[in-house]
Amino acid sequence: MHTDPILFEQRGHIALLTLNRPDTRNALSGEAMFAAFEDLFERLNADMQIRAAVLTGAGSAFCSGGNVAEMRDRAGMFAGSPEQIAANYRAGIQRIPRAFQALQVPIIAAVNGPAIGAGNDLACMCDIRIASSTARFAESFVKVGIVPGDGGCWLLPRVVGGSKAAELAFTGDSIDADEALRIGLVSKVVAPEALLDAALALAGRIAVNPPQVLRWTKQLLQQARTRTLDEALDTAGDLQGQAHHTADHAEAVAAFFEKRAPVFGG
Repeated sequence: MHTDPILFEQRGHIALLTLNRPDTRNALSGEAMFAAFEDLFERLNADMQIRAAVLTGAGSAFCSGGNVAEMRDRAGMFAGSPEQIAANYRAGIQRIPRAFQALQVPIIAAVNGPAIGAGNDLACMCDIRIASSTARFAESFVKVGIVPGDGGCWLLPRVVGGSKAAELAFTGDSIDADEALRIGLVSKVVAPEALLDAALALAGRIAVNPPQVLRWTKQLLQQARTRTLDEALDTAGDLQGQAHHTADHAEAVAAFFEKRAPVFGG
């Protein structure tokens, strides 16, 4: 019996997404997994009631990365000639970072256990990362004789900086949650039993804010990765003009003067 590769639960204005392949330690493989990211993110984008999301893993791991058994057997995404494997990556796992790039909703990784290889990169695709004290992280592709084919060499330096990203990618070393916190890979480390509550609490602090403005703010943060300052200012000005004409802006200003909590509707 096949189960959903990613479980979806809505808690108020927050979407809780759980990788649901504990038998493979939530490895990122198979059409069902790739399509699930695309389908769920389209669902979140279309629903203005969703203001934040949390991504975590079922079982003891956050995500073990690629399926090493399939690598050994040259099966699935790893089958065929070099040219075919390249095409498999484009049609397969590379759809995940593209789906994250198109996601308009802020998303938090609640890293409940090992985040290895593509699992580490998956965490980096999220806007914010919180880790259990039992979590471990590794950009470990070199340890199995391959490169980060899912965009890790683009993602990781933007999270931890170029020098530390190079160290992690060249050595393949595993680091614990405390080291991940020290280098800025995660923003908080909590006890395992407190992880989901901490992630949902942070999501809740985000979700009290205007949904469209949250999405615009995320757009500006994403564009800042590649655009010049002048380009960023142009886009910020355009979005700011629209923001000043939203009902949520009017509500926020009214609540400020009336000394009450605003109620946003999107």
